Amino acid sequence: MAADLPHAPDKAALPVERRGLLTIGVMIATILQVLDATIANVAIPHMQASLGATIDEISWVLTSYIIASAIVMPIIGWVSDRVGSRQLFLGCTLGFILASMLCGIASNIEEMVFFRVLQGIFGAALAPLSQTVMMDINPPERQVKALSIWSSGVMIGPVMGPMLGGWLTENYDWRWVFFVNVPLGIICLVILWALLPSRPRRSRPFDLKGFFLLAMTLGTAQLFLDRGSSEDWLNSWEIRIEILMFISFGWLYLWHQLRTPHPVIERATLADRNFALGLFMTLMVGAVMMSVMALLPSMLQAIYGHNVFTTGLLLAPRGIGMMVAMYFSGYFIQRTDARMVVAFGYVLIAYSMWSMTGWAIEMGWMPMVVTGIIQGIGMGFVFVPLNAMSFSTLSPALRTEGAGVSGLARNIGGSIGISIVTALLARNIQVAHQDIISHITAANVPGFAPNIAQALGAQGVAILHMVDAEVNRQALMIAYLDDFLMITYWALVPIPFLLLFRKMARPQHGSRPPAIEH
Repeated sequence: MAADLPHAPDKAALPVERRGLLTIGVMIATILQVLDATIANVAIPHMQASLGATIDEISWVLTSYIIASAIVMPIIGWVSDRVGSRQLFLGCTLGFILASMLCGIASNIEEMVFFRVLQGIFGAALAPLSQTVMMDINPPERQVKALSIWSSGVMIGPVMGPMLGGWLTENYDWRWVFFVNVPLGIICLVILWALLPSRPRRSRPFDLKGFFLLAMTLGTAQLFLDRGSSEDWLNSWEIRIEILMFISFGWLYLWHQLRTPHPVIERATLADRNFALGLFMTLMVGAVMMSVMALLPSMLQAIYGHNVFTTGLLLAPRGIGMMVAMYFSGYFIQRTDARMVVAFGYVLIAYSMWSMTGWAIEMGWMPMVVTGIIQGIGMGFVFVPLNAMSFSTLSPALRTEGAGVSGLARNIGGSIGISIVTALLARNIQVAHQDIISHITAANVPGFAPNIAQALGAQGVAILHMVDAEVNRQALMIAYLDDFLMITYWALVPIPFLLLFRKMARPQHGSRPPAIEH
């Protein structure tokens, strides 16, 4: 069992004098890491042309970053204990800056994938370490507010990434998607070097066998989730082998985790009821948030004809809603049951998704903005109280490891959600297309008959192409709406599980919060 950090109950675990400036540095690191998971997406076509890569090869620019991050996240707690949290944070920040520079100057696809792996390895530690620092440098009565600030960076990053990436790509060059990290990263590094305290080191054996099994489990899982849609899932031998490896390594890891005296993820972390429930809820948040963010950019461009920058602007209201909700979430946590706040957030998300199932092809921008704001508010009311409840019973010494595992759950949830909605989108397009075509006959569409159109020659062929294009557009719209309905149900699934959380006592200003009522 890990020992707690020594500190008075009404003071920060690691007090610092210039807490506000350190918070800025920590948040820059958080935003840069989260931003890089999505900022490169819109630049992929430009990278493909510049690097001379095929479609399959260029997809590894995104896949390599995700897999590298997933493998490293579970051992961040051990590395932090071994080398010190300050040294790890500074080293990973410097490594992330250098890897970003290398990605920007890559001359071929092999170099780009390798540098993205490095970027994922160094970047994986930034979000968990930043969350730990935000909790350690704030006294108990300010920790909910600190989590609100940290959560805003984590949640807004994926929303703003495509817009910033599109603007940089259109106005400068795709390489600036990576170069933008350098000046901001240097500012962050200087602040951290001057102000960042360090947690005490502690000796802890490294579970090499457990790490290998966990790395193979996570790596194969991320691989088949990311490539399943493009490889046609179980029709591909690659995906079949990856799923078989995932099941095999996953079973071996679970067996090892339960039996070894010093597992790669401490059992005390996963044995905490609130934290274990929080992992499931975080996975669902990741599935809902990332699946929506994967669907909307392509929908706004394919259905409504918006360019990349306008698409980013239409997605921005979600970020505004998140910031507003996160600002007020701490206020509500102090005055009501945090579980009710989370439930209210999930209901708002479900309502916004259900509203999106009523979208039409011919529609203005106002419904997009309104549902985006409501959805962002819901996300904000879920994320901050959920983090507070999850970490309220976890030992401070396990915060770094817990933050890493929580971030991993959010990423895996996002990968699962994206894979499911992408697969169903492709399937539902075909189903809707066939259904619409079956109703286009001379009997129910007066004045139109395919045999007459063919008799008109080139003009008739043009008419048929126009009809087919409109059928494809309608089928695509129906498929998007079906996905939105499914995500509506996803948002409602976690609500009953909130009753299993231990209730947080309402914190009073100046006293130690998130205590637990037994």
